[in-house]
Amino acid sequence: MYVHELSDWPQFEWGLERIVEPLAAVRHRQGRLIGHMEALGFNLRQEAELQTLTADVLKSSEIEGERLDAEQVRSSIARRLGMDIGALSPADRHVEGVVEMMLDATRNRGQPLTADRLCAWHASMFPGGRSGMRRIRVGAWRDDGLGPMQVVSGPMGKERVHFEAPEAARIDGEMARFLEWFNAQEGADPVLKAALAHLWFVTIHPFDDGNGRIARAITDMVLARSENSSQRYYSVSAQIQQERAAYYRVLERTQKGTMDVTPWMLWFLGCLGRAIDRSQTVLGTVLEKGRFWSAFSGVALNDRQYLVLNRLLDGFEGKLTTSKYAALAKCSQDTAMRDIQALLEEGILIRSQEGGRSTNYTLATIPD
Repeated sequence: MYVHELSDWPQFEWGLERIVEPLAAVRHRQGRLIGHMEALGFNLRQEAELQTLTADVLKSSEIEGERLDAEQVRSSIARRLGMDIGALSPADRHVEGVVEMMLDATRNRGQPLTADRLCAWHASMFPGGRSGMRRIRVGAWRDDGLGPMQVVSGPMGKERVHFEAPEAARIDGEMARFLEWFNAQEGADPVLKAALAHLWFVTIHPFDDGNGRIARAITDMVLARSENSSQRYYSVSAQIQQERAAYYRVLERTQKGTMDVTPWMLWFLGCLGRAIDRSQTVLGTVLEKGRFWSAFSGVALNDRQYLVLNRLLDGFEGKLTTSKYAALAKCSQDTAMRDIQALLEEGILIRSQEGGRSTNYTLATIPD
């Protein structure tokens, strides 16, 4: 039996004595991170948020096997945050819709979560009415017209069913109960509520597709409430993607277990703590960028130079050559060479020792 078939569904319970210590540790990490970020300047906080949100959108889609264009995602978020990051890449409707959903969840964290709002999120994620090649019901609960909603793995003919969601006829009632609980002011600590909301929503599985991404948006919404801040400096989705196999294992065990969801709560708190710890990597990158731009604040740069330098600072893979510069900046080789020469003269780039076609460029080292 699945948990939604039990007589006491959805009366979740957990062992508070096992939860209290990891919860306190996560809450402490949250407070330290927010305090650290508030000590930084506005521009650095914005840059950290841009990197975090970009990772959040990309990794949430990767968990479902979908790879979005990173530059489109970054550009879409930057536009919505009002950030100047040089030349912006145009984003397609699907990317814009996913970004809009994620930002609505955190920017409007205090607004009630309703069926209409969830359906609007779903419609924004699937503007063409399809998931891949498959046509789906968009902006509406599933109807199970093609059979029960199942989470399946394995080749055709040898599929393994990991989970089967409640039948479509139950969704109206199940979602009404979930939303009433979610919007209630009283209840558990918000971090525990984020864990439970994630589990509860993916167990109902109300849509034809996109349930995992919407569950993670709901999680971010509650975590933003727990910090009383819409700004995100860590990505739970990126951490789940990193621990994807463990995530699916504990989810399957919980959905086939009892109403005691202590193991799920403990795993979620551990995952959240590790996500906050990983944010130090993002913060380190942002601080390095801040030092770099501070050192060269008096240099006049064009949009192409600004774009390429930011790509290098964000961890550009490989070596920068004239042809790669031209491709990144969408300009001619001659224009790329003039831009690079100006950056060499300013001491921003350093030319490699190799000559001819092997010539490449790296960022100058900024002294401490």
